[in-house]
Amino acid sequence: MSTKLFVGNLPYTMTSEDLKETFGPFGPVVSAKVITDRETGRSRGFGFVELQTPEACQRAVRELNGADLGGRAATVRVAEDRPPGGGGGGGRGMGGGDRGPRAPRW
Repeated sequence: MSTKLFVGNLPYTMTSEDLKETFGPFGPVVSAKVITDRETGRSRGFGFVELQTPEACQRAVRELNGADLGGRAATVRVAEDRPPGGGGGGGRGMGGGDRGPRAPRW
């Protein structure tokens, strides 16, 4: 089992430090990160926590999934690896492309 957890439905006021403190009782926290919006810096309402052992992760999932964190029912599950290739759409199929200004038809 992986030692990295996805934590969703977080209150927008929760910080990475708060997340670390929340998961601390389950075992040593390797990392805790609340994901923020790139432009505004505000929380996006989810984050990731990495615990030292798979047993600590299992316990955290059992006890914190659905638990009230700051007035919201948290979603806690084992994080899934990202598929290769990354995100983003691209080029074709996005409205026909840009061919520049058109010459007037006289």
